[in-house]
Amino acid sequence: MKRTLYRVLSFCLLGTLAVSCAKDETVKPGPQAVEQSADATATRDSHLALGNPSGATTDAANYTNYLLSKTQYAASYHRDRGIPNWVSWHLSSAWLGTTPRQDNFASDATLPTGWFRATSSSYTGSGFDRGHNCPSADRTGSVADNSATFLMTNMMPQAANNNQRTWAGLENYCRTLVDAGNELYIICGSYGTGGTGLNGYTTTIASGKITVPANCWKVIVVLPNGTGDAARVTTATRVIAINTPNTQTVNTDWSTYRTTVDAIEQATGYNLLSAVSSTVQSTIEARVDNGPTN
Repeated sequence: MKRTLYRVLSFCLLGTLAVSCAKDETVKPGPQAVEQSADATATRDSHLALGNPSGATTDAANYTNYLLSKTQYAASYHRDRGIPNWVSWHLSSAWLGTTPRQDNFASDATLPTGWFRATSSSYTGSGFDRGHNCPSADRTGSVADNSATFLMTNMMPQAANNNQRTWAGLENYCRTLVDAGNELYIICGSYGTGGTGLNGYTTTIASGKITVPANCWKVIVVLPNGTGDAARVTTATRVIAINTPNTQTVNTDWSTYRTTVDAIEQATGYNLLSAVSSTVQSTIEARVDNGPTN
């Protein structure tokens, strides 16, 4: 009888210790859980964290590759083309809010004195949209943020179907990636001369002061929210690159234009992810994305 009672008491004691241990594991998360929580915090980071694609500078003598540093994005501007070579920006949920689209297109007063400054009317009757490089919907945190995207130095003459359908679809998809807990580094630009808008093919608008590009391209680097972003880019990091013709007959499905970063670099002469390890670059820049599109 005593032996039986002893066994019962032993089993009860072991059960109590097991429950106590289980409670300790639930209440006291380990270092890994704390780290994951920190990584989930979205922040506003440097627009050139992954590199300055063309080595743009703020020297006015560098008129084909002039650096514009905004709070909301960075850009390389070409004085004689009247459009940016590229625009680079960081996108996370920290940049997004409820500010409505401002539609306050304006010339950029920060351009050097004597340079042509496009206005909203520079595109009037051209048959081309004032195509945002950094989209309005990527900067809804404040009126100032959204207004910055309507500076004419952030615009390029873009075929309406390209701007309103193909690119709009990709821009919307990028924000779904952000909603899923990612942060993106996006570089957008154009190259070549001559596109086809609502009025047909042309090479320039605004009496020759603004060049119509032949191609519009974009590169998106997708990372989970975190810090030390350039160092976190690995050979497994998703990189989406597209290159579209600037025409009305462009396919509405942006995924049909997926290409490699290498191909865009060859067409433009830029080094798009120069702050990333060269070993990693060689892998991710040669790969065509085949991930989901919605």
